[in-house]
Amino acid sequence: MTYRQARWDEPLVWELAPPPAHAPGPAPIPGIPERFRRKSAVAWPELSELEVVRHYTRLSQMNFGIDTHAYPLGSCTMKYNPKVSEMLARRPGAGNLHPYQPEATVQGALELLWRLERALVRITGLSEVSLQAAAGAHGEYAALLMTRAYLRDRGELERRTEVLLPDTAHGTNPASAAMAGFTAREIPSKDGCVDLDALRGAVSDRTAAFMLTNPNTAGLFESDILEIARTVHDAGGVLYYDGANLNAILGITNPGRMGFDIAHLNLHKTFATPHGGGGPGAGVLAAGDRLAPYLPVPRIVKEGRKFRLDYDQPKSIGKLKTAYGNFGLDLRAYAFILAHGEEGLRHISRRAVLNSNYLGKKLGAFLPRPFRTLVKHEFVLSGSPLRAHGVRTLDLAKRLLDEGVHAPTVYFPSLVEESLMIEFPETESRRELDLFVDAFDRAVHDTPENLHAAPQSLAVGRVDEVKAARELRLSWKDLRTPPGPRT
Repeated sequence: MTYRQARWDEPLVWELAPPPAHAPGPAPIPGIPERFRRKSAVAWPELSELEVVRHYTRLSQMNFGIDTHAYPLGSCTMKYNPKVSEMLARRPGAGNLHPYQPEATVQGALELLWRLERALVRITGLSEVSLQAAAGAHGEYAALLMTRAYLRDRGELERRTEVLLPDTAHGTNPASAAMAGFTAREIPSKDGCVDLDALRGAVSDRTAAFMLTNPNTAGLFESDILEIARTVHDAGGVLYYDGANLNAILGITNPGRMGFDIAHLNLHKTFATPHGGGGPGAGVLAAGDRLAPYLPVPRIVKEGRKFRLDYDQPKSIGKLKTAYGNFGLDLRAYAFILAHGEEGLRHISRRAVLNSNYLGKKLGAFLPRPFRTLVKHEFVLSGSPLRAHGVRTLDLAKRLLDEGVHAPTVYFPSLVEESLMIEFPETESRRELDLFVDAFDRAVHDTPENLHAAPQSLAVGRVDEVKAARELRLSWKDLRTPPGPRT
């Protein structure tokens, strides 16, 4: 498969090189029945090394990446990954580990995981931690399985069937609740935060848990969190913390101080391990005294100077995955925590909050900001005024791509009309924020015609996203018929 390009400024055209007409095949392997033997040569693409190198180099230049651009995706915390952490994770002693090695041969790895758990206990304010969850949604689901086991032991599972969720919840929260066998019930917001009166009216002896992110998806700190915790606990429910936004409160407060019983964290958001592209992910489950016995097995225990995996946990929900966590990402997170220390982690949150408020004030001059203006790690704009000119938030987001910046999150949270959710984490400088403001200014004041046509400067223009999702091209074989003209 090769590129053909008539002129340097014309789109690239794919061509699939046919296999050689008389390519000699390998000698038959004795013992394989004739009916299982290939009747024709494999249609491998014939490419030179130079063509392969140029292909992947071009692909890398077509994409946005954290090493080349800021990623202002609200709710995702797309921060820079320190290269020293990458180097550590790729050293042979870490990269060549096998999950089935005898414990005696992986004492260093077990100690590192044990120490990371102890650090996360300090950070979350909860009593026990497990690193098994693969990522955030996996952690949510596991936390609700722990809640089920806890309620079953109390003889309350048949009655407590409802999981309460604020309307600012991440989309995976109701899905996790349903998968765990609960019914999700939404609690409305008031000025972007949980409506306490609505929560008090919703909790009952049917309440199993309340799932909450703090700061929430609108970037607002739930200042009534202690009253929220009291309301849920008085009703006999479990208070669950979605740790997607922990980057805003590191070293300043924690889920334990706020009254949460159980939490999941995303190492790939808060502690600068790789994020995006479908993985790899790494989750953390943290639990207070009531829920800790239900954490998944194995648990890492220290006995004298040795470490081992302990499966003797009678109340545990069991194993979540074949191996224990994602060691490469756990190592990166541990290096990140050690490099910053307690004061450094606090500085991360302060800088992230400063970036968000600085940028929010600047962009608030172009589009309205719902709710209060003092936010934490992210903020929300409403693109509703653009509709008077026949323009939608999606058009603005596509136009920002032409400015060489990645678009923010759009249409989430859904309680804001034509919403844009923006987060510039602590790793971005003021210069980068100002460049984004200038790009946003040019984009939001462009003509409706240009906004509708955007993006116009990228390798791929505006696509039919529904068709792209339903008619995937995942293999070079899909390119036997060259794509149609660029649209």
